[in-house]
Amino acid sequence: MRHTVSVLVENKSGVLARISALFAARGFNIASLSVSETEDTAISKMTIVVKGNESILEQVTKQLNKLVDVIKVNDFNDVGYIERELALIKINAVNKTSRDEIIRLAGVFRAKIIDISQDSIVAEISGDESKLSAFMKAVLPYGVKETCKTGVSVLYRGNSGRVK
Repeated sequence: MRHTVSVLVENKSGVLARISALFAARGFNIASLSVSETEDTAISKMTIVVKGNESILEQVTKQLNKLVDVIKVNDFNDVGYIERELALIKINAVNKTSRDEIIRLAGVFRAKIIDISQDSIVAEISGDESKLSAFMKAVLPYGVKETCKTGVSVLYRGNSGRVK
C-alpha cells in the first residue's frame, strides 16, 4: 500500500539523515521525498511517500513522533488532500512531425514546453502520479532521453487537518 506522510521538523542539520535512517531500519524504501522550509523558517516540512504494510508504517509513525526534532507527523491516506509533483522530460524530436505531435500532446496534458533544441524537446508537467505517468506513456514512443522528477508535495484540502 502507498502511504504519504508529512513530517514537520525543526529546521536543523542532520534531521533528514535521522528520519531516513529510521525508514531504512524498518525496511521501507522511500519512493518520494520532498523537503522545504515552511512559512516559519525555523520549521521544515518533509513529505515522504513509501509503499508498505499498514502496521509497520504505524510503528514508524510512532517512532518518528519520539524523535526530538519532530514537531508533528501526519498520515495523508484517510483524509482529503491535494498532491502534486513536477517532472522535466526530455523527448526525442528529430523532425517537424514528431515536434508537432509532442507539442500537441503537451497541450492535451497541460504540460509546458520549456526548451526546444535541434533534436529534442523538454516538457515541464505537474500533477498527481497518474497524470505524470499518462504523459510519460504518451511520449514514450518518440523516445525519452532523460527525466527528472521532484518529490511529492501535499496539502490538506479545505480546513481539515490544518497544522497549528
